Amino acid sequence: MYTILIIEDHEDVRKLIRISLEFNNYNIQEASNGDMGLERAMELKPDLILLDIMMPGTLDGYQICSILKSQPSYKDTLIIFLTARGQEQDILEGYKAGCDGYLTKPFSPIKLADTVEAFLSKKSIH
Repeated sequence: MYTILIIEDHEDVRKLIRISLEFNNYNIQEASNGDMGLERAMELKPDLILLDIMMPGTLDGYQICSILKSQPSYKDTLIIFLTARGQEQDILEGYKAGCDGYLTKPFSPIKLADTVEAFLSKKSIH
């Protein structure tokens, strides 16, 4: 069973993400800010992280992504930004931070579920 960590400060968005993914057999965990998100990522070592960029706390999504991807034990952790920041510069910053994918809000629950499934199926092949 794959573990997915949702790092998102808005409870209603976390709930929508959870609902979008609950048809698959995932262990879904949540964090409501960047600091808690990094802490949860370190303890859980999830297979995939859905990560917002703008959050309360001292760490934003770019920083969390950079910290995790700089550590050898997290190089295989998939990180997909799920954010309202959809400008080209934002997306470039996301990939520079090391993300594996980038989705913008508002998002289609079907597209989110398909994207997560596609990334995890690629991971299982490797």
